Amino acid sequence: MVELEVMVNKLNMELGISNFGADSSFKRFLPTAYNTIDYDWESNFENEFTELFNGLMIKGAPYINKVFLAVFPTDDVLKRFINEGKDGDLLFMHHPILMECGDPKGQWGRGFVPIKEEFIGQIKEKNLSVYTCHLPLDYHSELGTSLAIAKSLKAEVIDGFLPLDNLGDLILICSIHRTSTEELVSTLKELFDIPYVDFEGEKLRNIEKIAIVAGCGDKVEWMQEAASNGVQAYITGEIHCHIDSDYGKQKYKIMKEYALTTPMSLIGVSHSASEYLVKKTLIKDWLENNFDVQTVLIPQEKWWL
Repeated sequence: MVELEVMVNKLNMELGISNFGADSSFKRFLPTAYNTIDYDWESNFENEFTELFNGLMIKGAPYINKVFLAVFPTDDVLKRFINEGKDGDLLFMHHPILMECGDPKGQWGRGFVPIKEEFIGQIKEKNLSVYTCHLPLDYHSELGTSLAIAKSLKAEVIDGFLPLDNLGDLILICSIHRTSTEELVSTLKELFDIPYVDFEGEKLRNIEKIAIVAGCGDKVEWMQEAASNGVQAYITGEIHCHIDSDYGKQKYKIMKEYALTTPMSLIGVSHSASEYLVKKTLIKDWLENNFDVQTVLIPQEKWWL
């Protein structure tokens, strides 16, 4: 058992959430998402969270027994947390709202979707807590989302790009033991427990240099930068935007055009699965090493959504 305040303070310090200021993504997307259901999120979430969009989002009882680890607040994740969580338990997620990215072999997604009001009410009724951290975790030098992928692939980080205020690089360039596209795809399917990857580009026999960016790596300019650095395989959560909107369809078109010319293997492993890996490895270990607390992993029922 650990005090909620103690854990939150240590997480805030380790992740440096105040150094990042307001999260550049969720300061835009979270208010818009909750406004679609006319929900007074500013009054219902913790004050610091409404300023930074990272940190303690919902404050429950003062002592924690278990920390549940997840990525998106999907209905299945929240139902399990509410059903299994006891007074004071904490849910630590990467996103404070769901992002439906779409399934490359199924339906396209809706984009950002708020947590249902009924679930927020049930979390508060049971005195449970919710903590989220997005950009500071992506950039973290020891607990980063992309770094977790590199470590699991036994890849050596040799370079990177898209730095943010000297806080590290968003995209990691790594060397790996020689492999092929076919072997790498097989490895990634097993690592992320996914039935299939999203794939574009060349199928190569010899791959020794890869780029890794967890989450949405579906920006052609990022792919071009990676290729210019000699990268042979570009691994990310999403290589395509499958959001069912004019914006999503335009991005998808641009990416399809680039895919015809890329020299790389472009491999998507799903947004949520790519960011869940850090929770089941680095974050789980860090929590258990720093606190007398039990961790509970909550994988999504469906990674591609």
